[in-house]
Amino acid sequence: EADRETERAIRALINAEYPGHGILGEEYGNENMASRHVWVIDPIDGTRAYISGVPVWGTLVGLTVDGDAVAGMMAQPFTGELFYANASGAHYEGPGGPRKLAARKTTRLADATLFTTTPALFKGAQERQRYDALERQVQLARYGTDCYAFAMVASGSVDIVVDPGLKPYDIVALIPIIEKAGGVISTFDGGPAEKGGDILAAATPELHAAAMAVLKG
Repeated sequence: EADRETERAIRALINAEYPGHGILGEEYGNENMASRHVWVIDPIDGTRAYISGVPVWGTLVGLTVDGDAVAGMMAQPFTGELFYANASGAHYEGPGGPRKLAARKTTRLADATLFTTTPALFKGAQERQRYDALERQVQLARYGTDCYAFAMVASGSVDIVVDPGLKPYDIVALIPIIEKAGGVISTFDGGPAEKGGDILAAATPELHAAAMAVLKG
């Protein structure tokens, strides 16, 4: 019910402010998708964390123009944190005060911190072997933070996030936050992330290329 009520509230705001825009949401599907401007909503990304009382879930709202993600936000209301990106860059508001976001300058896998929701998401034997090979090469690997891990790439705390099988509403809002903080995000084969799929985010182009090489075998 929290998922559904949150999306209803967000849709009402968008329809009131931008009645000609399209909306793609996890709970209530698509409307007006022929519009150049489409808002992509995940009212609670990390629902299992939410129902478990762990504050690494977030509300995701992204905006695409002609299919490209140009603005987005990840709000964590329990911790009072907001990560967002617009034409002026990537920004943070929350404890410690507002600041611009900047990814770390890590270029080597051996120096990197890696996050994934869970290795169990890598279903096929080959896919799991490639993930395990990547984890063996990094300095530190941690699990279970959903959208918060991607925000941590933009904030300079995490170097790599890999998550397979994502939907557009899982990732569109996070794309501009990472890119405008200096990071790189794509599918495992280097394609655009806006349509979802197997997603790799990294702090630098060099680190992204190194991780992608391992994931592609």
